[in-house]
Amino acid sequence: MARALVVIDVQESFRQRSSWRTISNPAIAGAVGSLVDYARSVGDLVVWVLHAEPETGSEFDPARGFVRFIEPLAPAAGEPVLTKTSHNAFTTTSLQQILTTRGIGELLIAGIRTEQCCETTARLAADLGYEVTFVTDATATNPIAHRDAPADQTVDELLADPRTLPASAVIERTEYALAGRFAVIRTVAEVTAQRQAGASATGYILPP
Repeated sequence: MARALVVIDVQESFRQRSSWRTISNPAIAGAVGSLVDYARSVGDLVVWVLHAEPETGSEFDPARGFVRFIEPLAPAAGEPVLTKTSHNAFTTTSLQQILTTRGIGELLIAGIRTEQCCETTARLAADLGYEVTFVTDATATNPIAHRDAPADQTVDELLADPRTLPASAVIERTEYALAGRFAVIRTVAEVTAQRQAGASATGYILPP
């Protein structure tokens, strides 16, 4: 079955926010880069997704110049690059059309943020009939404020609030919610080992 890696919102916008210092994996670009390199090596399609909020003046407003991939991540020639304005990567893009045209039936999901755009994309992909693998250590997120916390809460106040849900707990809850329902949970190493095991048994790299 043909497979695609969907890289979601690993963009400079997040690094420009004060909340970046609370990100669960500051080296997310490296983790995603390893997955991208491997996907390319076995012939998987890599689809790149950016999030934009035009005319908002936020870090996600394209006019500010931050809606770009965190270096050294960069699409290769022929790899689709999509810009979304919804949480999931399907609703406001041509992602499904691209996947259908390429005969893709299986997706790897990676990116920022674990429980938001990545999880939402995984859920919708499963509903659309794709086999989804959620590569948890190639995702990242931040602590989440309590629903009753002030909207203007600073990062220091967020971290000091005992009601704040730590990023590790957010990731754990996403894994529990997706596993067995919407996706298989894997790490980058597990994804790599799965394909390598198939290759060693046959003497060549398995096609996607």
